[in-house]
Amino acid sequence: MQSVRLPDGITVLERGWLSANNILLCDDESATLIDSGYVKHQDQTLALIEQSLQGRALDTLVNTHLHSDHCGGNAALQGKYPHLTTWIPPGSAPNVSSWNDEALSYVATGQNCPRFLFNELLLPGTQHRWAGIDWDVHAAPGHDPDSVILFAPQHKLLISADALWQNGFGVVFPELEGIEAFDEVSQTLDLIEKLRPEIIIPGHGPVFTDLQSALSLARSKLNAFAVQPERHARYGAKVLLKFKLMEWGSISTAEFSSWAQQVPYMLEIFERFGTGYSLPTWIQMMLDELSRSGALSLEEGILFDAPR
Repeated sequence: MQSVRLPDGITVLERGWLSANNILLCDDESATLIDSGYVKHQDQTLALIEQSLQGRALDTLVNTHLHSDHCGGNAALQGKYPHLTTWIPPGSAPNVSSWNDEALSYVATGQNCPRFLFNELLLPGTQHRWAGIDWDVHAAPGHDPDSVILFAPQHKLLISADALWQNGFGVVFPELEGIEAFDEVSQTLDLIEKLRPEIIIPGHGPVFTDLQSALSLARSKLNAFAVQPERHARYGAKVLLKFKLMEWGSISTAEFSSWAQQVPYMLEIFERFGTGYSLPTWIQMMLDELSRSGALSLEEGILFDAPR
């Protein structure tokens, strides 16, 4: 699945963009999965994990954060493996316990995530041993206030979630709500640079090794967003639209616009940055930009997802 050589016991299932990457950590004693993908892909996730485990049970499930593309397969995995122990970041725990899907972002993004349970808290500052490797847990706010990253000092290996990709980082969701978080993104990038990983397994995209190039690109994008917050907001809006279109595959423009006009994050972005336009016109502007970039196509009033 990846060209970079990883330590024994680590398998990366690169999933694309609707589902986050799944990282399987196995030794003779246990099998641990980092992140479970989006609910639409849950059957595929179950099949991939079952094939990789070759008859073994999955013992542990770890979520770097609780965006729907990272934990949407949790419930299915818990159903498949009844003795599964699930770890989540502590900041999200109260909302999972009460299943507050508004606070968990699923209502705000217009995305789906079946209710799941958790057993343990993935506390920053702690260390865990999976696949015979010691993993340090670090807080990594910015993209999500409660997100963590996992670092294996012995192998200089980082599971970076959406804090750092080869070509950037995830949407800074607090900023879409008007909560300043670009500084937290910067601090997380500084932390990653201090850790000096030689291998990075991101939440999306391929495993990579060129840390400095990735950091340079991420900081360039972050600086541009900080100078022009509207640029980030429009990027966030287009990500939400693209994500949903990837989930549906195709839908009429009218139906899609109607859905978008009810998504809380879209409404918040429009209220702050859509001055001078009606909501339907502004949403159409976002769709036109996605079309020009090749991210979608339009045929006879039907929107089609295009390969990203």
